Amino acid sequence: MSNDFITYITEFEKNLKRLFHNSFDINKLSLERGMPSSLLKEIMSNNPLSVAIPEKFGGRGVNVKECLSVLSSASYESLPLSLTFGINIALFLEPIAKYANDKVKNSIFQRFMKNQNMGGLMITEPNYGSDALNMQTNYEKVGNEYRIKGIKHWQGLTGMADYWLIASREKTASGNLGRDINFFICDVTEEKQRIEVSEYYNNLGLYMIPYGKNIIDIKVPNTYKLEPETSGIKMMLDILHRSRMQFPGMAMGFIKRMLNESLEHCKKRIIGERRLIDFDQVQYQISRIQSAYTIASAMCFRSSKISGIENDLSNKGIEANTMKAFVTDLMQESAQNATQLFGSTGYKMENVAGRGILDSRSFQIFEGSNEMLYTQIAEMISKMMRRKKEFNIYKFLKGYELTLKSYDYFKYDLDFIFSPKIAQRKLIDFGKIISRVISFDFVLDMENSGFRKDLVSNCLEILKLDVSRLVTTFSQNNKVKQIEEYTENSYWYDFV
Repeated sequence: MSNDFITYITEFEKNLKRLFHNSFDINKLSLERGMPSSLLKEIMSNNPLSVAIPEKFGGRGVNVKECLSVLSSASYESLPLSLTFGINIALFLEPIAKYANDKVKNSIFQRFMKNQNMGGLMITEPNYGSDALNMQTNYEKVGNEYRIKGIKHWQGLTGMADYWLIASREKTASGNLGRDINFFICDVTEEKQRIEVSEYYNNLGLYMIPYGKNIIDIKVPNTYKLEPETSGIKMMLDILHRSRMQFPGMAMGFIKRMLNESLEHCKKRIIGERRLIDFDQVQYQISRIQSAYTIASAMCFRSSKISGIENDLSNKGIEANTMKAFVTDLMQESAQNATQLFGSTGYKMENVAGRGILDSRSFQIFEGSNEMLYTQIAEMISKMMRRKKEFNIYKFLKGYELTLKSYDYFKYDLDFIFSPKIAQRKLIDFGKIISRVISFDFVLDMENSGFRKDLVSNCLEILKLDVSRLVTTFSQNNKVKQIEEYTENSYWYDFV
Protein backbone atom coordinates (compact mmCIF):
# COMPACT_ATOMS: atom_id res chain seq x y z
CA MET A 1 0.00 0.00 0.00
CA SER A 2 1.12 3.54 -0.64
CA ASN A 3 1.86 5.72 2.39
CA ASP A 4 -1.03 7.92 1.29
CA PHE A 5 -3.49 5.03 1.51
CA ILE A 6 -2.06 3.75 4.79
CA THR A 7 -2.74 7.17 6.29
CA TYR A 8 -6.20 7.22 4.73
CA ILE A 9 -7.27 3.76 5.94
CA THR A 10 -5.80 4.34 9.41
CA GLU A 11 -7.87 7.49 9.83
CA PHE A 12 -10.93 5.70 8.49
CA GLU A 13 -10.52 2.87 11.02
CA LYS A 14 -10.03 5.34 13.89
CA ASN A 15 -13.21 7.14 12.87
CA LEU A 16 -15.21 3.92 12.74
CA LYS A 17 -13.95 2.84 16.16
CA ARG A 18 -14.85 6.23 17.64
CA LEU A 19 -18.30 6.22 16.07
CA PHE A 20 -19.28 2.66 16.96
CA HIS A 21 -17.80 2.57 20.46
CA ASN A 22 -18.03 6.16 21.72
CA SER A 23 -20.49 8.31 19.77
CA PHE A 24 -22.93 5.43 19.18
CA ASP A 25 -23.47 2.02 20.76
CA ILE A 26 -22.92 -0.66 18.12
CA ASN A 27 -24.73 -3.23 20.29
CA LYS A 28 -27.91 -1.15 20.40
CA LEU A 29 -27.61 -0.17 16.74
CA SER A 30 -27.42 -3.83 15.75
CA LEU A 31 -30.86 -4.43 17.25
CA GLU A 32 -32.54 -1.59 15.37
CA ARG A 33 -33.73 -1.42 11.77
CA GLY A 34 -31.80 0.92 9.53
CA MET A 35 -28.85 3.18 10.30
CA PRO A 36 -29.16 6.63 11.93
CA SER A 37 -28.61 9.30 9.29
CA SER A 38 -26.26 11.17 11.61
CA LEU A 39 -24.07 8.06 11.94
CA LEU A 40 -24.06 7.42 8.21
CA LYS A 41 -23.16 11.05 7.52
CA GLU A 42 -20.12 10.86 9.79
CA ILE A 43 -19.00 7.54 8.33
CA MET A 44 -19.29 8.89 4.81
CA SER A 45 -17.36 12.05 5.73
CA ASN A 46 -14.22 9.98 5.06
CA ASN A 47 -15.47 9.36 1.52
CA PRO A 48 -14.89 5.58 1.74
CA LEU A 49 -16.59 4.99 -1.62
CA SER A 50 -13.98 7.15 -3.34
CA VAL A 51 -11.87 3.98 -3.65
CA ALA A 52 -14.26 2.81 -6.39
CA ILE A 53 -14.32 6.06 -8.37
CA PRO A 54 -11.80 6.76 -11.17
CA GLU A 55 -9.14 9.40 -10.50
CA LYS A 56 -10.29 11.65 -13.34
CA PHE A 57 -13.62 12.05 -11.52
CA GLY A 58 -11.94 12.85 -8.18
CA GLY A 59 -11.80 9.33 -6.75
CA ARG A 60 -8.90 7.16 -5.64
CA GLY A 61 -8.78 5.15 -8.87
CA VAL A 62 -10.76 1.85 -8.52
CA ASN A 63 -7.75 0.02 -7.09
CA VAL A 64 -8.91 -3.45 -5.99
CA LYS A 65 -6.62 -3.72 -2.95
CA GLU A 66 -7.90 -0.37 -1.69
CA CYS A 67 -11.52 -1.44 -2.21
CA LEU A 68 -10.92 -4.69 -0.32
CA SER A 69 -9.12 -2.86 2.47
CA VAL A 70 -12.07 -0.51 3.00
CA LEU A 71 -14.46 -3.46 3.06
CA SER A 72 -12.25 -5.28 5.56
CA SER A 73 -11.88 -2.27 7.86
CA ALA A 74 -15.65 -1.77 7.84
CA SER A 75 -16.48 -5.43 8.51
CA TYR A 76 -14.16 -5.51 11.53
CA GLU A 77 -16.55 -3.09 13.23
CA SER A 78 -19.82 -3.84 11.42
CA LEU A 79 -20.60 -6.50 8.84
CA PRO A 80 -23.79 -4.67 7.70
CA LEU A 81 -21.75 -1.53 7.07
CA SER A 82 -19.22 -3.51 5.03
CA LEU A 83 -22.01 -5.07 2.97
CA THR A 84 -23.45 -1.60 2.37
CA PHE A 85 -20.08 -0.55 0.97
CA GLY A 86 -19.79 -3.81 -0.97
CA ILE A 87 -23.14 -3.25 -2.66
CA ASN A 88 -22.12 0.28 -3.65
CA ILE A 89 -18.63 -0.66 -4.84
CA ALA A 90 -19.07 -3.98 -6.62
CA LEU A 91 -22.67 -3.75 -7.77
CA PHE A 92 -22.91 -0.10 -8.75
CA LEU A 93 -19.77 2.05 -8.90
CA GLU A 94 -17.49 -0.44 -10.64
CA PRO A 95 -20.11 -1.34 -13.29
CA ILE A 96 -20.69 2.39 -13.87
CA ALA A 97 -16.95 3.01 -14.21
CA LYS A 98 -16.61 0.20 -16.74
CA TYR A 99 -19.85 0.15 -18.71
CA ALA A 100 -21.73 3.45 -18.34
CA ASN A 101 -21.99 6.08 -21.08
CA ASP A 102 -19.29 8.72 -20.59
CA LYS A 103 -21.97 11.44 -20.69
CA VAL A 104 -23.52 10.30 -17.41
CA LYS A 105 -20.48 9.19 -15.40
CA ASN A 106 -19.37 12.59 -14.14
CA SER A 107 -22.68 13.64 -12.58
CA ILE A 108 -23.07 10.26 -10.86
CA PHE A 109 -19.55 10.19 -9.44
CA GLN A 110 -19.77 13.81 -8.30
CA ARG A 111 -22.95 13.08 -6.36
CA PHE A 112 -21.20 10.17 -4.65
CA MET A 113 -18.15 12.28 -3.82
CA LYS A 114 -19.95 15.46 -2.72
CA ASN A 115 -23.45 14.43 -1.64
CA GLN A 116 -22.77 10.99 -0.13
CA ASN A 117 -25.14 9.28 -2.57
CA MET A 118 -25.52 5.49 -2.71
CA GLY A 119 -26.39 2.93 -5.35
CA GLY A 120 -27.38 -0.72 -5.64
CA LEU A 121 -28.27 -3.47 -8.10
CA MET A 122 -31.65 -5.01 -8.94
CA ILE A 123 -31.60 -8.51 -10.42
CA THR A 124 -33.55 -10.88 -8.15
CA GLU A 125 -37.30 -11.28 -8.71
CA PRO A 126 -39.96 -12.87 -6.45
CA ASN A 127 -40.76 -15.78 -8.76
CA TYR A 128 -37.33 -16.43 -10.26
CA GLY A 129 -34.69 -16.02 -7.56
CA SER A 130 -31.34 -17.22 -8.88
CA ASP A 131 -32.86 -17.98 -12.30
CA ALA A 132 -31.80 -14.59 -13.63
CA LEU A 133 -31.98 -15.61 -17.29
CA ASN A 134 -35.77 -15.94 -16.99
CA MET A 135 -36.41 -12.63 -15.24
CA GLN A 136 -39.62 -10.92 -16.32
CA THR A 137 -38.63 -7.29 -15.79
CA ASN A 138 -38.64 -5.86 -19.31
CA TYR A 139 -37.87 -2.74 -21.29
CA GLU A 140 -39.06 -1.08 -24.49
CA LYS A 141 -37.49 1.75 -26.46
CA VAL A 142 -39.86 4.74 -26.62
CA GLY A 143 -38.32 7.64 -28.50
CA ASN A 144 -35.22 8.78 -26.63
CA GLU A 145 -36.16 6.84 -23.52
CA TYR A 146 -36.45 3.30 -22.25
CA ARG A 147 -39.55 2.27 -20.35
CA ILE A 148 -38.81 -0.41 -17.74
CA LYS A 149 -41.46 -2.41 -15.91
CA GLY A 150 -41.25 -5.26 -13.44
CA ILE A 151 -40.92 -6.38 -9.82
CA LYS A 152 -37.63 -6.87 -7.94
CA HIS A 153 -37.01 -7.93 -4.37
CA TRP A 154 -34.31 -8.58 -1.74
CA GLN A 155 -32.25 -5.66 -2.97
CA GLY A 156 -29.95 -4.36 -0.25
CA LEU A 157 -30.53 -0.60 0.37
CA THR A 158 -34.18 -0.83 -0.72
CA GLY A 159 -35.74 2.61 -0.34
CA MET A 160 -32.36 4.02 0.70
CA ALA A 161 -30.27 4.09 -2.49
CA ASP A 162 -30.26 7.17 -4.72
CA TYR A 163 -29.31 5.14 -7.80
CA TRP A 164 -30.03 1.64 -9.05
CA LEU A 165 -28.76 -0.57 -11.80
CA ILE A 166 -31.79 -2.51 -13.04
CA ALA A 167 -31.43 -5.74 -15.02
CA SER A 168 -34.14 -6.42 -17.59
CA ARG A 169 -34.92 -8.14 -20.89
CA GLU A 170 -36.10 -6.50 -24.09
CA LYS A 171 -39.78 -6.78 -24.90
CA THR A 172 -40.17 -7.46 -28.61
CA ALA A 173 -42.97 -6.28 -30.92
CA SER A 174 -44.63 -9.68 -30.52
CA GLY A 175 -44.70 -9.28 -26.74
CA ASN A 176 -42.04 -11.91 -26.07
CA LEU A 177 -38.91 -11.23 -24.03
CA GLY A 178 -35.46 -11.42 -25.60
CA ARG A 179 -32.83 -13.84 -24.33
CA ASP A 180 -30.15 -11.24 -23.57
CA ILE A 181 -30.07 -9.11 -20.42
CA ASN A 182 -29.32 -5.40 -20.24
CA PHE A 183 -28.76 -2.98 -17.37
CA PHE A 184 -30.16 0.51 -16.92
CA ILE A 185 -29.25 3.29 -14.51
CA CYS A 186 -32.14 4.60 -12.46
CA ASP A 187 -31.93 7.93 -10.61
CA VAL A 188 -34.75 7.77 -8.05
CA THR A 189 -34.55 11.52 -7.40
CA GLU A 190 -36.04 12.09 -10.88
CA GLU A 191 -39.85 12.12 -11.19
CA LYS A 192 -40.01 9.57 -14.03
CA GLN A 193 -37.60 7.21 -12.28
CA ARG A 194 -39.10 6.85 -8.83
CA ILE A 195 -39.48 3.26 -7.65
CA GLU A 196 -42.32 2.20 -5.39
CA VAL A 197 -41.35 0.12 -2.36
CA SER A 198 -44.45 -1.99 -1.79
CA GLU A 199 -43.08 -3.88 1.20
CA TYR A 200 -40.12 -3.81 3.58
CA TYR A 201 -38.89 -7.19 4.78
CA ASN A 202 -38.09 -8.07 8.39
CA ASN A 203 -34.74 -9.54 7.44
CA LEU A 204 -33.12 -11.92 9.90
CA GLY A 205 -29.82 -10.23 10.73
CA LEU A 206 -28.10 -7.33 8.94
CA TYR A 207 -30.70 -5.05 10.55
CA MET A 208 -28.95 -1.88 9.40
CA ILE A 209 -29.66 -2.68 5.73
CA PRO A 210 -33.23 -2.28 4.41
CA TYR A 211 -34.58 -5.00 2.11
CA GLY A 212 -37.95 -5.22 0.42
CA LYS A 213 -40.07 -5.52 -2.72
CA ASN A 214 -39.76 -2.89 -5.45
CA ILE A 215 -42.38 -2.09 -8.09
CA ILE A 216 -40.75 -0.69 -11.23
CA ASP A 217 -42.53 1.40 -13.86
CA ILE A 218 -40.04 4.04 -14.94
CA LYS A 219 -38.64 5.88 -17.95
CA VAL A 220 -34.92 6.56 -18.27
CA PRO A 221 -32.90 8.45 -20.92
CA ASN A 222 -31.25 6.32 -23.59
CA THR A 223 -27.82 7.31 -22.23
CA TYR A 224 -28.68 5.44 -19.02
CA LYS A 225 -28.27 2.05 -20.67
CA LEU A 226 -24.99 0.31 -19.85
CA GLU A 227 -22.85 -0.48 -22.88
CA PRO A 228 -21.65 -4.12 -22.90
CA GLU A 229 -18.41 -4.99 -24.67
CA THR A 230 -20.09 -8.02 -26.27
CA SER A 231 -23.37 -9.35 -24.86
CA GLY A 232 -25.46 -8.32 -21.88
CA ILE A 233 -25.17 -11.79 -20.34
CA LYS A 234 -21.37 -11.63 -20.46
CA MET A 235 -21.56 -8.19 -18.88
CA MET A 236 -23.73 -9.58 -16.08
CA LEU A 237 -21.27 -12.43 -15.49
CA ASP A 238 -18.38 -9.97 -15.41
CA ILE A 239 -20.22 -7.84 -12.83
CA LEU A 240 -21.28 -10.78 -10.65
CA HIS A 241 -17.91 -12.52 -10.78
CA ARG A 242 -16.13 -9.28 -9.81
CA SER A 243 -18.56 -8.86 -6.94
CA ARG A 244 -17.95 -12.44 -5.75
CA MET A 245 -14.22 -11.76 -5.82
CA GLN A 246 -14.80 -8.91 -3.35
CA PHE A 247 -16.48 -11.13 -0.76
CA PRO A 248 -13.03 -11.92 0.73
CA GLY A 249 -12.71 -8.23 1.60
CA MET A 250 -15.94 -8.28 3.59
CA ALA A 251 -14.94 -11.62 5.13
CA MET A 252 -11.43 -10.50 6.06
CA GLY A 253 -12.26 -7.96 8.75
CA PHE A 254 -15.13 -10.05 10.11
CA ILE A 255 -13.00 -13.19 10.53
CA LYS A 256 -10.17 -11.15 12.04
CA ARG A 257 -12.65 -9.75 14.59
CA MET A 258 -13.86 -13.27 15.44
CA LEU A 259 -10.24 -14.34 15.90
CA ASN A 260 -9.19 -11.38 18.04
CA GLU A 261 -12.30 -11.58 20.24
CA SER A 262 -11.82 -15.34 20.71
CA LEU A 263 -8.14 -15.00 21.61
CA GLU A 264 -8.80 -12.19 24.09
CA HIS A 265 -11.68 -14.03 25.76
CA CYS A 266 -9.92 -17.39 26.00
CA LYS A 267 -6.78 -15.87 27.48
CA LYS A 268 -8.78 -14.18 30.26
CA ARG A 269 -11.41 -16.84 30.95
CA ILE A 270 -10.42 -19.18 33.80
CA ILE A 271 -11.94 -22.68 34.10
CA GLY A 272 -10.94 -24.22 37.41
CA GLU A 273 -7.30 -23.17 37.59
CA ARG A 274 -6.64 -23.19 33.84
CA ARG A 275 -7.07 -20.56 31.19
CA LEU A 276 -9.62 -21.51 28.56
CA ILE A 277 -6.98 -21.16 25.86
CA ASP A 278 -4.90 -23.93 27.47
CA PHE A 279 -7.51 -26.58 26.57
CA ASP A 280 -6.72 -28.67 23.50
CA GLN A 281 -10.17 -28.39 21.90
CA VAL A 282 -10.16 -24.63 22.38
CA GLN A 283 -6.80 -24.39 20.62
CA TYR A 284 -8.19 -26.43 17.74
CA GLN A 285 -11.25 -24.18 17.41
CA ILE A 286 -9.06 -21.06 17.40
CA SER A 287 -6.74 -22.68 14.86
CA ARG A 288 -9.71 -23.12 12.54
CA ILE A 289 -10.51 -19.40 12.79
CA GLN A 290 -6.84 -18.66 12.11
CA SER A 291 -6.98 -20.92 9.07
CA ALA A 292 -10.02 -18.98 7.85
CA TYR A 293 -8.07 -15.76 8.39
CA THR A 294 -5.21 -17.12 6.27
CA ILE A 295 -7.51 -18.27 3.45
CA ALA A 296 -9.42 -14.97 3.38
CA SER A 297 -6.07 -13.14 3.24
CA ALA A 298 -4.97 -15.28 0.30
CA MET A 299 -8.22 -14.65 -1.53
CA CYS A 300 -7.79 -10.89 -1.05
CA PHE A 301 -4.25 -11.25 -2.37
CA ARG A 302 -5.45 -13.15 -5.43
CA SER A 303 -8.44 -10.89 -6.07
CA SER A 304 -6.24 -7.79 -5.92
CA LYS A 305 -4.17 -9.17 -8.79
CA ILE A 306 -6.93 -10.26 -11.17
CA SER A 307 -10.28 -8.58 -10.52
CA GLY A 308 -9.72 -4.98 -11.64
CA ILE A 309 -12.29 -3.45 -13.98
CA GLU A 310 -9.71 -3.54 -16.78
CA ASN A 311 -10.09 -7.33 -16.81
CA ASP A 312 -12.94 -9.41 -18.24
CA LEU A 313 -14.09 -11.79 -15.50
CA SER A 314 -17.03 -13.31 -17.39
CA ASN A 315 -15.09 -16.57 -17.83
CA LYS A 316 -13.70 -16.68 -14.28
CA GLY A 317 -16.64 -18.56 -12.77
CA ILE A 318 -14.59 -21.21 -10.98
CA GLU A 319 -12.40 -18.67 -9.16
CA ALA A 320 -15.30 -16.32 -8.39
CA ASN A 321 -17.53 -19.12 -7.10
CA THR A 322 -14.67 -20.57 -5.04
CA MET A 323 -14.02 -17.26 -3.34
CA LYS A 324 -17.64 -16.42 -2.63
CA ALA A 325 -18.81 -19.85 -1.49
CA PHE A 326 -15.80 -20.95 0.53
CA VAL A 327 -15.08 -17.64 2.26
CA THR A 328 -18.72 -17.19 3.31
CA ASP A 329 -18.72 -20.74 4.70
CA LEU A 330 -15.62 -19.73 6.66
CA MET A 331 -17.38 -16.60 7.95
CA GLN A 332 -20.24 -18.66 9.33
CA GLU A 333 -17.95 -21.32 10.79
CA SER A 334 -15.76 -18.67 12.45
CA ALA A 335 -18.81 -17.02 14.03
CA GLN A 336 -20.07 -20.41 15.24
CA ASN A 337 -16.68 -21.29 16.76
CA ALA A 338 -16.32 -17.90 18.41
CA THR A 339 -19.83 -18.09 19.87
CA GLN A 340 -19.11 -21.56 21.26
CA LEU A 341 -15.92 -20.29 22.90
CA PHE A 342 -17.82 -17.44 24.56
CA GLY A 343 -20.30 -19.91 26.06
CA SER A 344 -23.52 -18.39 27.38
CA THR A 345 -22.15 -14.87 26.85
CA GLY A 346 -22.03 -15.57 23.14
CA TYR A 347 -25.77 -16.14 23.10
CA LYS A 348 -26.48 -12.43 23.61
CA MET A 349 -27.36 -10.18 20.71
CA GLU A 350 -24.88 -7.64 22.02
CA ASN A 351 -22.09 -10.21 21.67
CA VAL A 352 -20.27 -9.69 18.38
CA ALA A 353 -19.82 -13.43 17.84
CA GLY A 354 -23.42 -14.46 18.44
CA ARG A 355 -24.67 -11.55 16.35
CA GLY A 356 -22.16 -12.58 13.72
CA ILE A 357 -23.92 -15.93 13.24
CA LEU A 358 -27.05 -14.14 12.04
CA ASP A 359 -25.28 -11.42 10.08
CA SER A 360 -22.97 -13.81 8.21
CA ARG A 361 -25.56 -16.50 7.49
CA SER A 362 -27.18 -14.64 4.62
CA PHE A 363 -23.80 -14.34 2.89
CA GLN A 364 -24.07 -18.07 2.16
CA ILE A 365 -27.38 -17.47 0.38
CA PHE A 366 -27.45 -14.17 -1.50
CA GLU A 367 -25.71 -13.57 -4.84
CA GLY A 368 -25.93 -17.30 -5.57
CA SER A 369 -26.53 -19.85 -2.80
CA ASN A 370 -23.36 -21.73 -1.94
CA GLU A 371 -24.91 -25.09 -2.90
CA MET A 372 -25.57 -23.70 -6.38
CA LEU A 373 -22.07 -22.25 -6.69
CA TYR A 374 -20.37 -25.48 -5.57
CA THR A 375 -22.50 -27.36 -8.10
CA GLN A 376 -21.40 -24.97 -10.83
CA ILE A 377 -17.73 -25.44 -9.87
CA ALA A 378 -18.17 -29.22 -10.12
CA GLU A 379 -19.95 -28.99 -13.47
CA MET A 380 -17.30 -26.68 -14.96
CA ILE A 381 -14.46 -28.93 -13.77
CA SER A 382 -16.34 -31.97 -15.07
CA LYS A 383 -16.58 -30.41 -18.55
CA MET A 384 -12.87 -29.70 -18.53
CA MET A 385 -12.13 -33.28 -17.49
CA ARG A 386 -14.26 -34.60 -20.34
CA ARG A 387 -12.46 -32.40 -22.85
CA LYS A 388 -9.09 -33.62 -21.62
CA LYS A 389 -10.37 -37.19 -21.21
CA GLU A 390 -8.77 -37.28 -17.78
CA PHE A 391 -11.03 -38.39 -14.90
CA ASN A 392 -8.40 -39.11 -12.28
CA ILE A 393 -8.81 -36.08 -10.03
CA TYR A 394 -5.18 -35.92 -8.91
CA LYS A 395 -3.83 -36.20 -12.45
CA PHE A 396 -6.29 -33.59 -13.71
CA LEU A 397 -5.41 -31.10 -10.97
CA LYS A 398 -1.72 -31.69 -11.70
CA GLY A 399 -2.24 -29.93 -15.03
CA TYR A 400 -4.92 -27.43 -14.01
CA GLU A 401 -3.77 -23.80 -13.85
CA LEU A 402 -5.50 -23.02 -10.54
CA THR A 403 -3.96 -25.97 -8.63
CA LEU A 404 -0.40 -26.19 -10.02
CA LYS A 405 1.14 -25.34 -6.62
CA SER A 406 -1.32 -27.12 -4.34
CA TYR A 407 -2.38 -30.40 -5.99
CA ASP A 408 0.48 -32.51 -4.61
CA TYR A 409 -0.39 -31.71 -0.98
CA PHE A 410 -3.66 -33.63 -1.43
CA LYS A 411 -2.42 -36.61 -3.47
CA TYR A 412 -3.34 -39.23 -0.87
CA ASP A 413 -7.01 -38.20 -0.87
CA LEU A 414 -7.52 -37.21 -4.51
CA ASP A 415 -5.95 -40.10 -6.43
CA PHE A 416 -9.24 -41.64 -7.59
CA ILE A 417 -11.54 -41.64 -10.61
CA PHE A 418 -14.39 -39.14 -10.88
CA SER A 419 -17.62 -40.13 -12.60
CA PRO A 420 -19.49 -37.14 -14.10
CA LYS A 421 -22.88 -38.91 -13.85
CA ILE A 422 -23.57 -38.37 -10.16
CA ALA A 423 -26.32 -36.82 -8.02
CA GLN A 424 -26.31 -33.12 -7.25
CA ARG A 425 -25.47 -33.75 -3.60
CA LYS A 426 -22.27 -35.42 -4.82
CA LEU A 427 -21.54 -32.52 -7.17
CA ILE A 428 -21.76 -30.15 -4.19
CA ASP A 429 -19.24 -32.25 -2.26
CA PHE A 430 -16.97 -32.36 -5.31
CA GLY A 431 -17.24 -28.58 -5.75
CA LYS A 432 -16.28 -28.10 -2.10
CA ILE A 433 -13.23 -30.35 -2.54
CA ILE A 434 -12.05 -28.42 -5.60
CA SER A 435 -12.60 -25.07 -3.88
CA ARG A 436 -10.37 -26.11 -0.97
CA VAL A 437 -7.52 -27.21 -3.23
CA ILE A 438 -7.76 -24.03 -5.33
CA SER A 439 -7.82 -21.89 -2.20
CA PHE A 440 -4.64 -23.47 -0.88
CA ASP A 441 -3.01 -22.60 -4.20
CA PHE A 442 -3.91 -18.98 -3.41
CA VAL A 443 -2.32 -19.41 0.03
CA LEU A 444 0.92 -20.80 -1.42
CA ASP A 445 1.06 -17.96 -3.92
CA MET A 446 0.76 -15.47 -1.06
CA GLU A 447 3.39 -17.32 0.99
CA ASN A 448 5.85 -16.88 -1.88
CA SER A 449 5.42 -13.12 -1.44
CA GLY A 450 6.42 -13.26 2.24
CA PHE A 451 3.28 -14.23 4.22
CA ARG A 452 4.23 -15.97 7.50
CA LYS A 453 4.86 -19.69 7.13
CA ASP A 454 3.45 -20.92 10.45
CA LEU A 455 -0.04 -19.70 9.52
CA VAL A 456 0.33 -21.36 6.11
CA SER A 457 1.43 -24.63 7.73
CA ASN A 458 -1.53 -24.67 10.10
CA CYS A 459 -3.87 -23.78 7.24
CA LEU A 460 -2.59 -26.75 5.23
CA GLU A 461 -3.28 -29.16 8.09
CA ILE A 462 -6.83 -27.85 8.47
CA LEU A 463 -7.51 -28.03 4.73
CA LYS A 464 -6.05 -31.54 4.42
CA LEU A 465 -8.34 -32.66 7.25
CA ASP A 466 -11.37 -31.02 5.62
CA VAL A 467 -10.62 -32.42 2.16
CA SER A 468 -10.21 -35.90 3.63
CA ARG A 469 -13.61 -35.62 5.32
CA LEU A 470 -15.24 -34.33 2.15
CA VAL A 471 -13.74 -37.16 0.08
CA THR A 472 -15.09 -39.68 2.59
CA THR A 473 -18.56 -38.16 2.30
CA PHE A 474 -18.23 -38.01 -1.49
CA SER A 475 -17.33 -41.71 -1.71
CA GLN A 476 -20.27 -42.88 0.40
CA ASN A 477 -23.23 -44.42 -1.43
CA ASN A 478 -25.76 -41.87 -0.21
CA LYS A 479 -29.12 -42.24 -1.96
CA VAL A 480 -31.43 -41.31 0.91
CA LYS A 481 -34.57 -39.44 -0.15
CA GLN A 482 -37.25 -37.52 1.68
CA ILE A 483 -40.55 -39.24 2.59
CA GLU A 484 -43.40 -36.88 1.78
CA GLU A 485 -46.29 -38.69 3.54
CA TYR A 486 -44.36 -39.53 6.66
CA THR A 487 -46.96 -39.20 9.45
CA GLU A 488 -48.55 -42.69 9.31
CA ASN A 489 -47.06 -45.08 11.91
CA SER A 490 -44.50 -42.50 12.94
CA TYR A 491 -45.75 -41.16 16.30
CA TRP A 492 -43.50 -42.59 18.99
CA TYR A 493 -46.19 -42.38 21.69
CA ASP A 494 -48.20 -45.16 20.01
CA PHE A 495 -45.41 -47.67 20.51
CA VAL A 496 -44.75 -47.24 24.21
